[in-house]
Amino acid sequence: PKMKEDNCLHAALICLGMLYYSHALTTEKLNHSRPSLHGHHEKGKEGQVLHRSKRGWVWNQFFVIEEYTGPDPVLVGRLHSDIDSGDGNIKYILSGEGAGIIFVIDDKSGNIHATKTLDREERAQYTLTAQAVDRNTNRPLEPPSEFIVKVQDINDNPPEFLHENYHANVPERSNVGTSVIQVTASDADDPTYGNSAKLVYSILEGQPYFSVEAQTGIIRTALPNMDREAKEEYHVVIQAKDMGGHMGGLSGTTKVTITLTDVNDNPPKFPQSVYQMSVSEAAVPGEEVGRVKAKDPDIGENGLVAYSIIDGDGMDMFEITTDYETQEGVVKLKKTLDYETKKSYSLKVEAANVHIDPKFISNGPFKDTVTVKIAVEDADEPPVFLKPSYIFEVQENAASGTVVGKVHAKDPDAANSAIRYSIDRHTDLERYFVINAEDGNIKTIKALDREEIAWHNISVFAVEVHKQHQEAKVPVAIKVVDVNDNAPKFAAAYEAFVCENARSNQQFITISADDKDDSANGPRFIFSLPPEIIHNPNFTLRDNRDNTASVLVRREGFSRQKQDLYLLPIVISDGGLPPLSSTNTLTIRVCGCDSSGSLLSCNAEAYILNAGLSTGALIAILACIVILLVIVVLFVTLKRQKKEPLIVFEEEDVRENIITYDDEGGGEEDTEAFDIATLQNPDGINGFIPRKDIKPEYQYMPRPGLRPAPNSVDVDDFINTRIQEADNDPTAPPYDSIQIYGYEGRGSVAGSLSSLESATTDSDLDYDYLQNWGPRFKKLADLYGSKDTFDDDS
Repeated sequence: PKMKEDNCLHAALICLGMLYYSHALTTEKLNHSRPSLHGHHEKGKEGQVLHRSKRGWVWNQFFVIEEYTGPDPVLVGRLHSDIDSGDGNIKYILSGEGAGIIFVIDDKSGNIHATKTLDREERAQYTLTAQAVDRNTNRPLEPPSEFIVKVQDINDNPPEFLHENYHANVPERSNVGTSVIQVTASDADDPTYGNSAKLVYSILEGQPYFSVEAQTGIIRTALPNMDREAKEEYHVVIQAKDMGGHMGGLSGTTKVTITLTDVNDNPPKFPQSVYQMSVSEAAVPGEEVGRVKAKDPDIGENGLVAYSIIDGDGMDMFEITTDYETQEGVVKLKKTLDYETKKSYSLKVEAANVHIDPKFISNGPFKDTVTVKIAVEDADEPPVFLKPSYIFEVQENAASGTVVGKVHAKDPDAANSAIRYSIDRHTDLERYFVINAEDGNIKTIKALDREEIAWHNISVFAVEVHKQHQEAKVPVAIKVVDVNDNAPKFAAAYEAFVCENARSNQQFITISADDKDDSANGPRFIFSLPPEIIHNPNFTLRDNRDNTASVLVRREGFSRQKQDLYLLPIVISDGGLPPLSSTNTLTIRVCGCDSSGSLLSCNAEAYILNAGLSTGALIAILACIVILLVIVVLFVTLKRQKKEPLIVFEEEDVRENIITYDDEGGGEEDTEAFDIATLQNPDGINGFIPRKDIKPEYQYMPRPGLRPAPNSVDVDDFINTRIQEADNDPTAPPYDSIQIYGYEGRGSVAGSLSSLESATTDSDLDYDYLQNWGPRFKKLADLYGSKDTFDDDS
């Protein structure tokens, strides 16, 4: 109600002002007459007198109050000309912006009224043109004159902010007065008239943390040391009020969300002073032992913490790494532990910030320390050998039961359980060794041969007596020491050749030896002839003292006819203790040589043949033998090709043709898919076909009554009849022809009797098995059984 009273009072004062201005203007117009000769004298500059012509009307602008809502149209002003005598002959006309719609004029009195409510924020002024004409003739009595109607502003628009919500950030611990953000509001009222658009900012919510500058809208911090960790987000409400903030002004508000950003103002802190951890002695290096965590309320890089071990007796046994995802320190095993040696360790772990803000270095050291105690747990460990591997030696050919060596293992646990030993038989398949399960002594079971196996690599297991699953394994290498048990022999199977014309003391071969024993029991080799032939008249031996020997000719003149082969025994001794020797025989052949010493022949028989028959004669004899063999082979081949068949056939004998029917029969039940006439033997009907090798005793004619009609469908009877006739006819020849029967028989133990395959070979078959097939095959057995006789007769 108070605001309404103020608005009404303001409007009344404006109306009074407008009325006063209109009255003064009217008085001025009434006092001015039409232009005349009378001049109005005015003193100008420098005392000069100026003359000004008078107009019938003169004005500048009218005013009308916006948002007027009275019952009657508001009077804007009055047009009047000094030539208007009041008799109604002058007519006033109004034109221009809003004329006739917003502004109307009384054409007699010249009063202008506004018929609609005006809004200065939509349009601040209107330009109109006034004209006075004769009512009867419409003749202009005054020149047209423009004037402006201004809309007088009232405070009808509240301030509005650019954004409904603002978001801003400010670092925590900022000094008082630190600028956060500037908010800006605007007012649609006229800033040049009164205080309708004069804004003042104030804070409604957010005290005492923030303040706002009244004129600029800049929000600033109002409290020192605001802590993000205590409160991170603030909601501030800012108000903008016009009329300079005085009573009666309009206002608008906006919300500002202010977030405190983090700074590194908090050092890390362990929540406890001591961490207890445990780890098994069986753990492997790299295995995680436990985790520690220092709490830092800061976030982001300000809260990053790095962990390190700075002291403690476990610095060499453990290490710590940082898990940056969880901000934890991970304690890991660095070296293998031994419960029996040391049962606990202590570490001093430090947690320090990675990034430190120099502004807050006075808040104290940005690090903290904690003690980590690690207990080592006893683990059930397998036995441990005193050595990682063993190497023993044993002489070859040692007696069974010879001790090779001893292995020893112990239980590292506090219980110190008894140990049992065994040999991995996969490494000693031949079972050369055995081990004492109690004390670990390894012995031989059978004799060893260094020349067969010089090294034996076995594995020995050690197992706890009461815990069979706990075992250890150690490699044992056994070297077989060499004994001089192999005599030297020729390095190769030597065969020497000496020429018949060899000279005395001529060397014809150099020999060497080989010994399976080790070098200590092998070379150097000593070569010699047995004592009984040391004065051999044919050959002599020379030891070259380099493990080789040369054989020389002692005399001249060897003859293959007298003796073409000599056997020379040679004794070879090694350098072992005691030395071993062997006698090896060298075969020496006597050969014919040319004058330069090149071998020609070493065969005594060939030498004899050369005396009676030349080489060319031998070649001629061999060539004749080959030619004779070729002639015999050709003769036999031609004879076989000209062999005539047993039965004489006509050239056009239909039985020589294989007739193929592309008709798949229906089996035994199908008797209509073929012509039975194809089963008949045309030569059998017409008469008997003679064989070249048999003279029939009598002419046998088939009985007409036994032959079925060609169109008979009883195929089984037909075949049985033909078989019976063949069995009872001693002169019936076995025709080598192919008969195609469209009938699937009932099977026979004899299999196939076809001669298709046998016709392609010349080999004779044994037909004695036909005797076992019954009377139906008796004739066939008789005929083929006498085949050899027929061939011999022919």
